[in-house]
Amino acid sequence: MGKKILITGATGLVGTELKKHLLAKGYEVNTLSRKKTSDPNNYVWDIFKKEIDINALNNVDAIVHLAGEPVADKKWTEEQKKLIIDSRVKSTELIYDAIKTSKNHNIKSFISASAVGYYGDCGDEILTEESPNGFGFLAECCKLWENAVDEGKKLSLRIVKLRTGIVLSKNGGALPQLDLPVRLFAGSAIGTGKQWTPWLHNDDMVEMYIEAIENIKMEGSYNACAPFPVTNKALTKAIAKQLHRPFWPIKVPRSVIKLLLGERVEAVLMSNNTSAQKLLNAGFKFKFTRVEEALKNIYSPTP
Repeated sequence: MGKKILITGATGLVGTELKKHLLAKGYEVNTLSRKKTSDPNNYVWDIFKKEIDINALNNVDAIVHLAGEPVADKKWTEEQKKLIIDSRVKSTELIYDAIKTSKNHNIKSFISASAVGYYGDCGDEILTEESPNGFGFLAECCKLWENAVDEGKKLSLRIVKLRTGIVLSKNGGALPQLDLPVRLFAGSAIGTGKQWTPWLHNDDMVEMYIEAIENIKMEGSYNACAPFPVTNKALTKAIAKQLHRPFWPIKVPRSVIKLLLGERVEAVLMSNNTSAQKLLNAGFKFKFTRVEEALKNIYSPTP
């Protein structure tokens, strides 16, 4: 293959698998992280001190930018919200500054994570990449994030932004949090249960990034979600079925969830009925199109 990729956020759920897959396909992979490791291809940066080891860019052809403070892990104080935004915006700015400074790279593509939170809470409305930016903290965060990424066009970079839904994996992300009540025999819908939950299997997420690297016709924003989104109720029922646990017809009221999560209730109860048509038109082939298939694969015992 002969290409070198730089990944930020390479220790996260998607980044870990993406690095493995790229190496298996014959790519060279550099990573940027906050701490030095024994890996000679890992380089250190500090976003908030505006420090970056520029050697990370040496001979790199494309960058996959996954770094960012987790959105739902901590209470949304003003300080935490600023951290969530800055970790995305300032990191992007730092990379672009490094690209301008470095003379020893071949970077032509910048592929960045984004999120379906861009659209805000839209009920049953079908959301395409042309749908407007919504309202609320997550919508604001995604807009600032994508604006920062789009600055790469001034450097003549091909920009791809993958607006991601819930990535399903047994190794982390949202699924272990979603299935915990089910495992404890307390599986039920939250809120109305009718909110649309765009999802995709982690294998498809990884392949999507590889497709974005290799398919130079891909450009702009893409909804990184399976073709068939499901409601919260349907997703919870599907998890309960795979775990052989009951699904109760009661609903956990929004007021109770807000009491537990505060403002983060926005992230949990947001409804995004996303369309994957643009991604399908680009030629991407999903391994898992139905949530039942994805969950069966995830929960099946490893041979």
